[in-house]
Amino acid sequence: MSSTREKLIDLLSTHETDFISGQLISDQLNISRTAVWKQMKNLEKDGYAIEAVPNKGYRIITQPTKISENTVHWGLKTEWLGKDIVHYTTLPSTQTKANQLAQEGCSHGTVVIADKQETGRGRMNRKWYSNNDAGIWLSIVLRPKVVPNQAPQFTLLVAIAIAELIEEELELTPSLKWPNDVLINHKKVAGILTEMQGEQDQINYMVVGIGLNVNHQQDMFESEIQQLASSFKIEAGKTFSKIELIQSLLQRLEQAYQDYFINGFSSVKNKWERYGYLINQEVTYTNANQKKQGIIKGIQSDGALLIETKMKQIEPIYSAEINW
Repeated sequence: MSSTREKLIDLLSTHETDFISGQLISDQLNISRTAVWKQMKNLEKDGYAIEAVPNKGYRIITQPTKISENTVHWGLKTEWLGKDIVHYTTLPSTQTKANQLAQEGCSHGTVVIADKQETGRGRMNRKWYSNNDAGIWLSIVLRPKVVPNQAPQFTLLVAIAIAELIEEELELTPSLKWPNDVLINHKKVAGILTEMQGEQDQINYMVVGIGLNVNHQQDMFESEIQQLASSFKIEAGKTFSKIELIQSLLQRLEQAYQDYFINGFSSVKNKWERYGYLINQEVTYTNANQKKQGIIKGIQSDGALLIETKMKQIEPIYSAEINW
């Protein structure tokens, strides 16, 4: 988004119900009155209904419901996350595009959003069914100053932000299935994919992909996941504004990210265990191509899953498939 467009949206958002004169906008943005008019026309293309009255100025009558750089930025209360937003109607994968932008040097906090993904992917390169506009499909570029073995902690941090979003917006209690799934009533409503590029002692960039099943009906899911997947709409019984959910999620993520660097991983650990799925219950898990059984006891200080084995030993698990 251009700095002029960003400043215009910020200015209009502080005068949501009042007219603001073209001259004031011109002075504030240091652009001509003609340029102001052109910017307003660009907003109308995004679906904003703008009233222009001589000697009064401009005001927004209604805002669009479709996602765009402008509509997400309008009302977004973050300091750095989402200040650069790239929106596409269709992409093969937001994760692939975000990785490309990261390699080209995009800013920390850049967000890539697509209405539809043709080849969305999840953990272990599994297909993520997202070739529809009912969900939220986005990826975030981060450049944290941490060592590579801390990267998995960010997956857990993002999962907590999604869980807290669900608790507030849906008034339901979700569960977090280690390492990257968010469930409601034992069905998956969200997934997280964290990828990074770095060296032995530092991360150059990290891309966190987030998929949220928002306004899906049950018959919108592919047959192979019909019994495993659900959506916000199915669970809460109402339709949600994707723009408002994206804004709320980004605001929560920015706060959680900043808290992490102030307080460390301990607060993330405690919160995750509050939502942890099947804690203190026996599960079957696949680790190093071997199926085992054990009791989930929580997560370790570095984010590893803690399993109590048949021998009553606590074993940290860094990569496994948990079955239930």
